[in-house]
Amino acid sequence: MKIPKTIVTYCPRCHVHTEHSVSIYKHGKRRTLAQGQRRYLRKQEGYGSKRKPEQKRFAKITKKVVLKLKCNKCGYIIHRKGIRLKRAELAEKHR
Repeated sequence: MKIPKTIVTYCPRCHVHTEHSVSIYKHGKRRTLAQGQRRYLRKQEGYGSKRKPEQKRFAKITKKVVLKLKCNKCGYIIHRKGIRLKRAELAEKHR
C-alpha cells in the first residue's frame, strides 16, 4: 500500500489540524538491563520448560505497520494504530 509522506490530521498539542510528516515506526533494540527483560531471560533459562510454547507454524503472513506522525508546526509525535499490510511504501501524494 502506498502511504503519503505528509498527512493533514489533528495535533493534540496544537489543538488544530496541521500537516504531519509520516514515517513507518520501527521499534528500538531491547535493553538487556531493563528489569522486565532481566526477568524474562531468567524465567527462560534452566532445565525446566520454556515460559511460552515455541511457535511451530505461523498463522499470520503479515505484520502490523504502525505510522509515526510528526507535526510540522510543533514537532509533536503521535503513533497511528497499526494495520495489516503485506508491503507499506511511503510515496508522494497521488491524485
